[in-house]
Amino acid sequence: SRFGVTAEYLANARELQIKIAQGAKPGEGGHLPGHKVNVEIAQTRNSMPGVSLISPPPHHDIYSIEDLAQLIFDLKNANPTARISVKLVSEAGVGTIAAGVAKGHADMVLISGGDGGTGASPLSSIKHAGLPWELGISETHQTLVKNDLRGRIRLQADGQMRTGRDIAIAALLGAEEYGFGTSPLIVLGCVLQRKCHQNSCAMGIATQDPRLRARFHGQPDDIIRYFHFVAEELRQIMAELGIRTVNEMIGRTDLLKRRDPIDHWKAQTLDFSAILHQVDAPPQVARYKVQEQNHGIDNVLDHHLLEDAAPVIQSGIGKVEKAYPIRNSNRTTGAMVSFEIARRHGSKGLPDDSITFCFSGSAGQSFGAFASKGLTLHLEGDANDYVGKGLSGGKLIIRPPRDAPFDPAENVIVGNTVLYGATAGEVYFSGLAGERFAVRNSGARAVVEGMGDHGCEYMTGGVVVVLGPTGVNFAAGMSGGIAYVYDPTQDFDVHCNHDMVDLDPLTDPEDIALLHSMIEKHWSYTGSKRARAMLDDWDIVRRMFVKVFPMEYRRALGQMKKVERHVPRTEGEKVERM
Repeated sequence: SRFGVTAEYLANARELQIKIAQGAKPGEGGHLPGHKVNVEIAQTRNSMPGVSLISPPPHHDIYSIEDLAQLIFDLKNANPTARISVKLVSEAGVGTIAAGVAKGHADMVLISGGDGGTGASPLSSIKHAGLPWELGISETHQTLVKNDLRGRIRLQADGQMRTGRDIAIAALLGAEEYGFGTSPLIVLGCVLQRKCHQNSCAMGIATQDPRLRARFHGQPDDIIRYFHFVAEELRQIMAELGIRTVNEMIGRTDLLKRRDPIDHWKAQTLDFSAILHQVDAPPQVARYKVQEQNHGIDNVLDHHLLEDAAPVIQSGIGKVEKAYPIRNSNRTTGAMVSFEIARRHGSKGLPDDSITFCFSGSAGQSFGAFASKGLTLHLEGDANDYVGKGLSGGKLIIRPPRDAPFDPAENVIVGNTVLYGATAGEVYFSGLAGERFAVRNSGARAVVEGMGDHGCEYMTGGVVVVLGPTGVNFAAGMSGGIAYVYDPTQDFDVHCNHDMVDLDPLTDPEDIALLHSMIEKHWSYTGSKRARAMLDDWDIVRRMFVKVFPMEYRRALGQMKKVERHVPRTEGEKVERM
């Protein structure tokens, strides 16, 4: 759920890939500077032109195999028809990780070698990170066969593959799918200038500059012809080996052993026995994928929700409201309903509150994930981690039970990593949230009564209102959006990360009106006593709020205002700012 991943995006995918690492720079994150984020990129990534998009290392988001399994489950609910794959990097021990991926019910695992990529990664990584894919494929195939997991998952290799010979070697080592990246680009005209990150590609491939893009002359027929040659070479190799189908090649490392000695002196000390080892497994243990994964989505709560919502989803008119009990074994509630809304109605979704489900109890992980516009989920109780992940226009309202004896403003009501990668919608939580609230939020509006560490991390858009305390490192990497934080003790500056944001007093009438409106909605939806008390004493309370304003966002808004002053606009037309 990085920037721009919406319910519509997921609903139209054939394959969804989770990137744990990439071969050329394993464990590193990316950073697209604001000056390179033009209108097209900002629109695609659901951001604003001129605002940086910072992607921290993948391990920053996924801490365990259990987290990965939950994400696979989320994506399978968000699109039951898509294939879910996981990208790993070739390294010692990757087979053990791949076994966890298979147990987490991924459909495919990709082992990426360290020789691929565009060459735009840091100089320290281009030549000194990652291992050849041959090592990773061999270890992964052996580990999966040894644990009788190979038949449940497809294995793919990539990393500077060029020829039919490369495919043959990958197949004999255990892979049944093969990724080509750089070589097709060369066929289309790439001359490997290694300037992909500088927006100055002379061949018009890796650039958004219209003058340079005009130089691109690649044709689909060139790619087709190239792959015909690759396939023909593979057929010749298979004929020499006496093999009729690719499946017969998978894991046949005995066919890689040379019968004639290698003369080169370096080869005399090399031991290939570990790479060419064949696992001693019973004949019934599969060497390639022969069965589909059981994703566990046949009995999810959403099937019952879809029965009630089907008339509204199909027609696009009318309203439905139903109540359900919920428990923490009900995970990713609402995602499958959102898939059907997005599949039929696209990004526009349904009119607000067309489908309203009211739950009571404790919701499991990813409650309201990828909720589409028109879907409203009320929960009286509490929820686990990842609430509102990838929120795509829906509305989430969570409050404690009406007879709860505790003060909601002092108790946690939702878990960690809430609103991760949200792009649109509204959330109102009458209580505290865990750590990493609104990470990578790029459009949703949220009201919460307090949170743990790392709030609004890497946020690029949207509005977050915090009516209580925050943990440390608030706004780390925050390049866009606005946060309003209640700070009666005037110590918020100690908890905030100042690298990319300014802390302003609340003086702008537009800010005051927006903040008042959001707190009023929070009280209306949740009955929050804290919100009601703030509204009753508004003239004093509003002076205790701090506006967290990203520096890049301020500059981008300034540029937008300059454009507005010089470009005539039709009546009623406006630029969306938040």
